[in-house]
Amino acid sequence: MTEPQRATFHTIGWAGDQVELLDQIALPEQILYRRYETPAEVAQAIRDMVIRGAPAIGIAGAMGMALAVLGDERRTTGQLIAMLDDAGELLAQSRPTAVNLFWAIERMRNVAHSARDQSPEEFRRLIKAESQAILDEDVAANREMGRHGSALLPNPVTVLTHCNAGALATGGYGTALGVVRAAVEAGQAVKVFACETRPYLQGARLTTWELAQDGIATTLITDNMAGFVMAQGLIDAVIVGTDRVIANGDVANKIGTYSLAVLARENGVPFYVAAPRSTIDLRLQHGEDIAIEERTSAELCEFRGVRTAPEGQGAYHPAFDVTPHRYVTAFITECGVVRPPYRDTLRALFS
Repeated sequence: MTEPQRATFHTIGWAGDQVELLDQIALPEQILYRRYETPAEVAQAIRDMVIRGAPAIGIAGAMGMALAVLGDERRTTGQLIAMLDDAGELLAQSRPTAVNLFWAIERMRNVAHSARDQSPEEFRRLIKAESQAILDEDVAANREMGRHGSALLPNPVTVLTHCNAGALATGGYGTALGVVRAAVEAGQAVKVFACETRPYLQGARLTTWELAQDGIATTLITDNMAGFVMAQGLIDAVIVGTDRVIANGDVANKIGTYSLAVLARENGVPFYVAAPRSTIDLRLQHGEDIAIEERTSAELCEFRGVRTAPEGQGAYHPAFDVTPHRYVTAFITECGVVRPPYRDTLRALFS
């Protein structure tokens, strides 16, 4: 068995007391790392999609909060807690749909308030360490998802994926692409079809680039080819990531996911969602309860400064859609594969 070439990039991490992000707007033309010193800078990077993907946004939120308390040694622990809470409020406004961001903010706040009796120096150490733990735990969870998910796949297998749910969207390894990586590492013969994912082209720019770093060949298709390639019998499984899964199993993910799920059902192709527990939100009960981010029309009417629609053209640009749970064959989590009835089986993950 030939070992796949290992990726050498990293998505997010600490560089001293600065947060270092791989600029995903610059890919694939440039591998450009940027460093951030304040929560406001990290929040802007999230809004601008320098970093994107629900787990990665959560990690960035945690590290952005930690930035608020690093460096100023004159503050008391109480003042540092207030600064961290303010940073959490700021970062929570950056993007509304990915639940990992809010999960990470709450986790950081809980750690901060439990450490209120610590010295300022120890408090800062604990907060930074917690943000690193969120990153490390995410990578470990992704590897477990990969192990569970690869066991679902036939050998050989051709997987269709949408957007980018790999190392670039997480702390490393990936959710949907983690399943692909795990299958390759287990010696399975894996082919990947990637939807381009308009309008930001995360599939064309990021998924193809990322898998190429690991020596995994990918066939790129336009979003509107998915039904045709499924009907031709070219796809054995659809695997996507998610920005939020709610109590009944409805899934918010990159716009176009709903269409893929319907097409998969029509063509008898299993539709799997790779979702760490941090992406599962049992507080919401129905898909219509999910806040769907709507981005600017400019992102739809131009690409990298080049207009693709007439000047002044209006556009409707929801960044996500909601896939009803009835189209989901199974969820792949770090705890195992979860099947219907989802109200029971998803809740059991937390019991």
